[in-house]
This record gives sequence, C-alpha cells and structure tokens, in this order.
Amino acid sequence: MHILAIDTSCDETSVAITDGRRVLSNVIYSQVLLHKKWGGVVPSIAKRAHEERIDFIVERACHPRGGGDPDLFDSVDYIAVTQGPGLAVALEVGIKKAKELATKYNKKLIAVNHLEGHIYSAFVQNSQGNPKRDFNFPYLALIISGGHTEFVIFKNHLEYEIIGQTLDDAAGEALDKAAKLLGLGYPGGPVLERLAHEVDNVDSHNFPRPMLKSKDLNFSFSGLKTSFYYFLKNNPSQASEVKLLASSFQEAVFDTLIKKTEMAIKQTGINNLIIGGGVIANMRLRNLMRSLVKKYQGEVLFPPYKYLTGDNAAMIGVVAGYKADKGLFVKNIDELDRIPRWSL
Repeated sequence: MHILAIDTSCDETSVAITDGRRVLSNVIYSQVLLHKKWGGVVPSIAKRAHEERIDFIVERACHPRGGGDPDLFDSVDYIAVTQGPGLAVALEVGIKKAKELATKYNKKLIAVNHLEGHIYSAFVQNSQGNPKRDFNFPYLALIISGGHTEFVIFKNHLEYEIIGQTLDDAAGEALDKAAKLLGLGYPGGPVLERLAHEVDNVDSHNFPRPMLKSKDLNFSFSGLKTSFYYFLKNNPSQASEVKLLASSFQEAVFDTLIKKTEMAIKQTGINNLIIGGGVIANMRLRNLMRSLVKKYQGEVLFPPYKYLTGDNAAMIGVVAGYKADKGLFVKNIDELDRIPRWSL
C-alpha cells in the first residue's frame, strides 16, 4: 500500500511516499532562513513559501533520483494530508494540494492529526525496513515540540488518551523564547543545547520548576519564561554569562519534563515510553530520559532518524497506512478543512 503524504503544518513543506512503515521517498523544504530575521514564524511568509514550493516538493518526492526515474506516483494508492493542529494558513496549502491530487487522480484521501505523526515517528522505517521495532502496547507517549507538550497513553493503533498537557506555553516555545532573550536568534533550542554542553549542563541559577507540586500531569512554562525575563532585567551584569544562563534555563525545562514523566510512570504504571517532537533532538534530554526509564526497568523509543523529530510527511504517511487499513477515509473531499487546534 503506497501513500503520498503531505505536511505543511508550520514552516516545513514536506511530501513523502510510504509503504506501510517504510519510507520510500521523503522531501523536506525548511523555511527557517526565511523566518530567522523575524525571530519566529511569520504566517504570511510561511503561506507564500508553501505555495511557491509545494508543486516542486511533490515532484521531487515522486522522482527522488531525478526526472529519469520511474514515477513513484504511478504506484500510489491513497493521498494523505495533515489536517491539524498547526498554523491555519500553512495547513490550508497542504490540504488544497492533497484535494487537488485526490480529485485529479481519483484517489481516496486520508486526514491525519499531526500529533499522531509524532507518536508514530518512533516506528518509522527507512526504505529497507529498518529499524525493526515491534509494537508493545500500551505506551506512555510524550510529545515535546514548539507548540505542544503533552502526555498521551497510546493504547493501541489509533487509540489515544490525553492525560496531561501544557496549560499555556510549550517546552519548545519556552526554549526558543529564552534564546531570543539572550540574543541567540531563531530557532534557539539547538543553540541553547550547544552552549549548555560547553559548560557541562550546569544549573547555576536554579530557575523555577513549574507545576511540580500539582498532582496532575499538566505543564506550564509561561511562569518560567517570565522569571527568566525578570532575572535578565534585574541582573544586567550577569547577562554576559550566556552559557551558564542557557544551561540553567535548559536544565529547568528538562528537570520539569523528567519529574513530570516520572510522575506519569508512577500514576499509569506504564514504563514503555515514546518521545517525539522537535525538542527530543536534544541529546541531553535523551540521556536524561534514558536514565529515568532505566530506573523503572522500562524502554524509551525516540524517532530513529533525526529528520523525524521535526515536522515531516513520512510520519504522516505511516499513520495514514493504519487509517487506510481501518477504512478511515475522508467521506467528502470538498468539505475537508483545516483544524488548527485539533486535539487527539
């Protein structure tokens, strides 16, 4: 079963062709350089860039080795697209293209929740079918990205239960904001990671760990951001200690994530974890999660390839395969519309 999947949920234009969990082709065009000078994603710029690139990206995905190759689209059975959550004007571009292809070539259309993709990203395989990971339900899934921080019990294929989520800002957003306050540019997460590593991830400032006293599994990072802002404002002489500040802020975010995850393991009794989303590209956080799960004799799965931590169409295609198996197709293509705040 071959699926052509499209993801334009934020600032990456991505198209993939998948066969089950295997990725036959995956092309990603990142808009990071376009948004860098603005310090964050600008919706109007994102929409225009998606519109300018989408046809080219579809073509590249169908001919990954050049125009002389056999057209992979000839073998496509279904079209899949991210319906949400995401940036409304960006989602709109991918949905429009998916509808156009489905109508033109008389293919059934599958709508996918972007967060499902991040959960399934741990099981995506390359074209050779590696890594060979079997499913061992249930899983405690933690999605950590610029827009989301939430716990989900992954009960079985396409069966989810949200048990905790951010009440305001997501972890990735907090990291980017801290980097911006330190003048480190956008996106800030990778820069914070590098600077923190240079000082061995020390925590010299002990910034707040929000909501650790609450008995629920929700998150809140707005207070931590505010605390960091006022620290810099009230202590200008320490603003030059960029590495120590970067490390301390990162440790505050990660310590919160680790302690909440331990709470979730204790409350659910589930010690098999899946962690997806852009923030998990950070090696410091991966190592902390590995240590935590080892303590509970469990296993933690991360996306096996770096591109799978960010937004990509490969994970969308893999989810779509399971939806196709269950006959979960869009009933009326004309009525398919974006859902920017779509929950699992």
